[in-house]
Amino acid sequence: MASNTLLRLGTRGSPLALAQAHEVRRRLGAAHDGLAPEGAVEIVTIKTTGDRIQDRTLAEAGGKGLFTKEIEDALLDRRIDAAVHSMKDVPTWHRDGLGMAAILPREDPRDALFCAPGQTLASLPPGTVVGTASLRRQAQVLLTRPDLKVVPLRGNVQTRLRKLAEGQVGATLLALAGLKRLGMAEKAAAILPPEIMLPAVAQGAIGIETRLDDARARAWIDSLNDSISERRVAAERACLKTLDGSCRTPIAALAEWNADGTGLHLRTLICLPDGTQAHRATREGPAAEAERLGREAGEELRAAAGPAFFDALSAY
Repeated sequence: MASNTLLRLGTRGSPLALAQAHEVRRRLGAAHDGLAPEGAVEIVTIKTTGDRIQDRTLAEAGGKGLFTKEIEDALLDRRIDAAVHSMKDVPTWHRDGLGMAAILPREDPRDALFCAPGQTLASLPPGTVVGTASLRRQAQVLLTRPDLKVVPLRGNVQTRLRKLAEGQVGATLLALAGLKRLGMAEKAAAILPPEIMLPAVAQGAIGIETRLDDARARAWIDSLNDSISERRVAAERACLKTLDGSCRTPIAALAEWNADGTGLHLRTLICLPDGTQAHRATREGPAAEAERLGREAGEELRAAAGPAFFDALSAY
């Protein structure tokens, strides 16, 4: 660590992950004069298990935690002071001694469709091959368009778009939030509304994790927390936790500030990967009760789906 470094941020090394880390650094500089000088905040890149695995889907590789474990190891070993995560990659449980110090203001959580110009999900020709590594996206594509074919497609944003351009697939889906952070949102053919493609839990949210006993780092980070985004993410993650969700379970959720600005409106979905069965639940209530809303929605989904639904998931 350089002599003028005050805070070390750990992150994955993908272009999107680095863009997110630089956003955190910019916000820290704006919030604290002491962190503004060049070199005061060091960005440390860490390769994760999820980055190394490119020959199979995350569900096949073990699911949640594949993009966070090595970064959290560095945090626990005190090689970094804070970890920058995409909250959709973070398990619903925290490792001993670690916790989220801040959730940044959430970017647009919707999904974007990439395909031939002028097409939409509804107008894709029957049999079009859609590439995605997400069972959530796969399930909702097939729920809407069972005549399409979905195949696994791994890689970062740039890799997936290259594979699309090469004709390996006829369409793919990416998170709009990441595209905006990379300055690539205008390349999307269409933005999918939540009624068609409900986002992943916490999609578009950046979380900053620290050691619970590191009061110095938490004092720097705490000022970046956006309380509304924190409550939205809490509601969605509580639903996921109640369902004991993993990458093998197509679960979607979106909590938004309700129309009259008094609380949260939560929409949730669980479905089979082949799109043949889906269950939805909604909740509305005070933001201060975000976790209760999420738990109740998860309990409703679990009861509606029944044991046979979860047994069926083991076949995928």
